[in-house]
Amino acid sequence: MTESSNSTSAPARAGALEKKFREWCEAADIRILVDGENFAAPRPWDVVVHDGRLFGRILSHGTLGLGEAYMDGWWDCDRMDEMLFRAIRSGMEQHISNNLSGWLHEAAFRLLNLQSRSRAFMVAKHHYDADPALFRAMLDPFMQYSCGYWEHADNLEDAQIAKMELICRKLELKPGMSVLDVGCGWGGLSRYMAEHYQVKVTGITVSEEQLIVDREKAGSLPVEYMLLDYRDLPGQSTFCTRSGAGNGTWDRVVSVGMFEHVGRKNYRVFLDMIRKCLRPDGLFLLHSIGSNGGGCGADPWLTRYIFPNGALPSPSSLAKALEGVFVLEDWHNFGADYDRTLMAWKDRFEKGREAGAFVCDERLRRMFNYYLSSCAAAFRARTIQLWQLMLSPKGVPGGYRRPN
Repeated sequence: MTESSNSTSAPARAGALEKKFREWCEAADIRILVDGENFAAPRPWDVVVHDGRLFGRILSHGTLGLGEAYMDGWWDCDRMDEMLFRAIRSGMEQHISNNLSGWLHEAAFRLLNLQSRSRAFMVAKHHYDADPALFRAMLDPFMQYSCGYWEHADNLEDAQIAKMELICRKLELKPGMSVLDVGCGWGGLSRYMAEHYQVKVTGITVSEEQLIVDREKAGSLPVEYMLLDYRDLPGQSTFCTRSGAGNGTWDRVVSVGMFEHVGRKNYRVFLDMIRKCLRPDGLFLLHSIGSNGGGCGADPWLTRYIFPNGALPSPSSLAKALEGVFVLEDWHNFGADYDRTLMAWKDRFEKGREAGAFVCDERLRRMFNYYLSSCAAAFRARTIQLWQLMLSPKGVPGGYRRPN
């Protein structure tokens, strides 16, 4: 091949990639506007491209390339959530993920146990142990880092209180009960249960920063917090003694927004462990984001930059893991509420950044904008869900009734 033909082949390939990408965007009613070209004023969901290498990067690395290119300043969009919603709804995600990078990512989650005991604390060190001021600015006063319940709420704080109240009513809490909170986060739910329902709560987390906040805010409430992986619950004699509960003696167990870090190869281990901790007549509420199935349940960009090793359960993988361990009493889906929750977090993040509530350079701003916008888009497109499952060891006598 001559030097001349080499020099013309690269632009030709780049042009072909751009044409293909533009066709997919056109099908989603998204316009691609390139710097230096004459174009009409962009609509809020149109993409303005600053670097022509964007198309090849996306088609080579899928959503990982798309997110990294945004962090690098290669493109912008005023309403990224709406643009990504249109892209996901049109099926573009499947197009751009059909490459070697996507296949290797899928294979890693299917073949390896990326959520083993030795890796349990990775997500905390990478994400949850970040600057507490950022999370205080972004989240509600209870610091609930999970979906709010918006049926009768018109602001984030009320939606999170409604979510906690819904959980308490589903668990049928009564004064004096012992409750285990697996993945307690910054402790808002634990303290709410103890204060409003007079129960004794034990919370476990893998985040040292969350543990500091938990213990500072516990005050005189009957709440105890431990830095502990769920696999170490049984056999922790001093832990069980101090908490007033032990193997098989908790009246209720709740886990909110933690199951996404368990991994499909560990679902049965997790559920067996919860079953051992729960009284035979107890109840377990599992609150988790879920996928519609058909993949590993993990986005490459999110697993690299936000939640290492995180993967969403599919309905079939979760149902299979429950067999022989728990009776499924109720399966509640309010995934559409997560769109509104994420957009509220995005708004609070931007206001906190502008007010100087936390340290934030341009790359961090772009990372959180892409994170919150892309997740909101996926919930809006209904490709991922939010589930609350009510589970009992042997079935509730006479049946379980979801509270209104």
